[in-house]
Amino acid sequence: MEKHEVIKTWEELEIKDDFMFAKVMRDKEICKKLLERLLQTKIRDIVYLEEQKAIDIEKDAKSVRLDVYIEEGNRVFNLEMQTTNKRNLPKRSRYYQGMIDLNTIEKGENYKKLKESYVIFICTFDPFHQGKAQYTFENYCIEDKELKLDDGAKKIFFNAKDYINAENEELREFLKYVNGEKSDNPFVREVEDRVAQVKASKEWRLEYVTLLMREQEIWEEAEEKGREEGREEGREEGREEGIRGTVNLLKELNIPLQTILVKIQQQYNLSPEASKKYL
Repeated sequence: MEKHEVIKTWEELEIKDDFMFAKVMRDKEICKKLLERLLQTKIRDIVYLEEQKAIDIEKDAKSVRLDVYIEEGNRVFNLEMQTTNKRNLPKRSRYYQGMIDLNTIEKGENYKKLKESYVIFICTFDPFHQGKAQYTFENYCIEDKELKLDDGAKKIFFNAKDYINAENEELREFLKYVNGEKSDNPFVREVEDRVAQVKASKEWRLEYVTLLMREQEIWEEAEEKGREEGREEGREEGREEGIRGTVNLLKELNIPLQTILVKIQQQYNLSPEASKKYL
């Protein structure tokens, strides 16, 4: 696989990378401290429901793979690290929250058993372009904004790019670190040490390399599908369909848009401007 800004070697991984974030958050104390900084509240204890939790409600339904999925008492938390802006986070957070609810209550049980759910995205970009370091959403009455629905569902988006605007110093320093900048904050140093420990693990290194190999197979399958569609037409129209076929398949596999752009530019000799029309 050709190396570019999206695909990283094991040595290049940072806390903002999905794989590294999930492994670091397996440290219970670090995960608890991070939640306390993100939510500005004391967390008594956490229970891991599963790392990289996959939720399949029905065999034909779209599955959900969650980075970090934990609970504390009557609250459930889903933590996600997001480095690419696919412009679908609002709908995606809604889908995640619905699937989490279905996963936490048995069929026929009383709705009162639903736990408070928090879907939290830590983004390396500003998802709403307002320059805020944090965006918190709850459901409320449009006619009376003081009236909350109080359904226990919260969606919170953090913007590391504008970390300077975070009111809390501990949160600001962590977001600064996610943004790729140095910090002397004790918690950040603790996270950095854990990142180094993860990188020293031969087992996790092998797991990561195996995932990269699987992604290579996905690329090859997608590119071959695109070439086949192009050959069937044998004309420019066929080439167009081939490119679109490749793009559609990669989108279904949740490949980052920037990665898709790079690949079709290389595979079909497209300029950056020409490739954007296929997304």
